[in-house]
Amino acid sequence: MLSIRRLCVSYGAHQVLRDVDLSVAQSEIVALIGPNGCGKTTLLRAITGVAAIRGGAIAIDGDDVQSMRPSTIARRVAVVPQAAALPGGFTAFEVALMGRTPHLRLLQSESRRDLAIVQAAMERADCWDLRQRPVDELSGGERQRIVIARALTQEPELLLLDEPTSHLDPRHQVEAFRLLRELCQERQLAVVAVVHDLTLAALFADRIAMLSGGRIVASGAPGDVLSEEIVEHVYGLPVRVLAHPESGLPVVVPDGGITRRGAERRALLATP
Repeated sequence: MLSIRRLCVSYGAHQVLRDVDLSVAQSEIVALIGPNGCGKTTLLRAITGVAAIRGGAIAIDGDDVQSMRPSTIARRVAVVPQAAALPGGFTAFEVALMGRTPHLRLLQSESRRDLAIVQAAMERADCWDLRQRPVDELSGGERQRIVIARALTQEPELLLLDEPTSHLDPRHQVEAFRLLRELCQERQLAVVAVVHDLTLAALFADRIAMLSGGRIVASGAPGDVLSEEIVEHVYGLPVRVLAHPESGLPVVVPDGGITRRGAERRALLATP
């Protein structure tokens, strides 16, 4: 579905991405992980044509992104940005309805079908109860759910998310990723999500691509990418990677002596 080959992106003289290869299939979630400043957001911007490509190619279903009109990209790709700025003076429903704009002609009014799509999207994003609230009055987590609903109303083929759960409480973090998983299966969506929570990425992503210094240094199944050695090397932080007791998927916890001290404490308490 999405194919990226030898992608290079620069901001002035500073090269941000170099020789990036990545593919995402329909019904697949790929998590982008890596330390701050490694190029994750720039990669999303390049996919949508916002960041100029200096070398390589990006294709969606074989169509070169560089040759697409912005309106075409908007119909096929939806973006949930990090800390999205929402227009003031609008209700949550009106903001979600803006996701239908790429599908409407100039000055064309929304149809009953458009309104039904918005309602369904807001219900799926667990924010239908906010529909009449001004977005200015919403909390950060509520606003984020509205942004996710707006993206769903676009009915995209490819969904890009930049830290989609950064303002959500733990329950809504899990529910947001469960929703993505369901949408992948129901609508054959391809999803690329920038995720900082490595355990959450392992739980919901089919594959993980780890960026460091503008390159993908590891890519594959969560259990292959999230090793103690790779994570410590890329993030500069000692970690322990444990197996989830039910799924067996990686659970990443910082070490820094914490794990060792916890084991010592348990041993001491168990001493007769």
